[in-house]
Amino acid sequence: MLWYGVRRIAYGSLVLVTAVGMMFWFIYVVPGDPASVILGPRADEAHRIALRAEMGLDKPIPLQFARFVERLSVGDLGKDVMTQEPIAGLIAHVLPSTLALTFAGLGWALIVGVPIGCWCAMHRDSWGDRLVGIVSMATLALPTTILGIYALLLFAVTLHWLPAIGLGSGVGDKFRHLLLPALTLGLGWVGYLIRAVRASMLEVLQENHVRTFRAFGVPEPRLARRYLLKITIAPVIAVVAIGMGSLLSNAVIIEIIFLRPGIGRLAYDAVLQRNFPIVLGAVLIAAVFYVICSIVAELLIASLDPRVRSSL
Repeated sequence: MLWYGVRRIAYGSLVLVTAVGMMFWFIYVVPGDPASVILGPRADEAHRIALRAEMGLDKPIPLQFARFVERLSVGDLGKDVMTQEPIAGLIAHVLPSTLALTFAGLGWALIVGVPIGCWCAMHRDSWGDRLVGIVSMATLALPTTILGIYALLLFAVTLHWLPAIGLGSGVGDKFRHLLLPALTLGLGWVGYLIRAVRASMLEVLQENHVRTFRAFGVPEPRLARRYLLKITIAPVIAVVAIGMGSLLSNAVIIEIIFLRPGIGRLAYDAVLQRNFPIVLGAVLIAAVFYVICSIVAELLIASLDPRVRSSL
């Protein structure tokens, strides 16, 4: 198990290097010059050349990437080209907001989606199963952008039930400001999890040991709760880990719609300003988050499913 964890961490490190390297190359080949953005349109060419040399933008891309990795090895993500503030501090300031939104959206989706998916599998082809199937597919078809805008108009503007935008102040106010974005972010995942849990449990229900439990008269609720859920949930954990990238990208959209501070909003503003160091820092943090979730998910699957543990 320990060697398995070490291998996963090594693999995750390669993923991080590859993701950051690709993003570094993409950023520096797209049109736009940070020096021109900082100095403005009236700056002469001599000032632009001098600033590009000061920022190291006149060097070849591989050398710039090597310098970035060298700074990264000592925990230096660089500085904001507009304000000269350390990027690590900027990200640390908005990271808790993004994590709260992401885990709140995923959390309520799991609380709702897993039990409903189990119920649908235990009552396969019933009218309730078919109705839930239609509703879950409808939630999957709704784009996050449209859903967020109409949720904002309905619950905040028309009904005045929840705050419209911002982060809020104080624990209670922050919780109220988090509700609508988290509900919007997690709604699509509810349908996704219902379908994933239902499919996984239907597969488990065909196993021989399940037929044995039923032959001995084990009640269905106890069978699902004590014997099926642990095996059923393992593939769902893998699905959630793989989908964390999609969840983070949707969180960017939610942060923009609801004007919430976060890594997504920070990266979006940085792209518009050609503030490349912030973009790289945000991509790095998102990649680290994705890799950590993947490693944790694989270790959880190994701990839940004895078949996986025996194969390690």
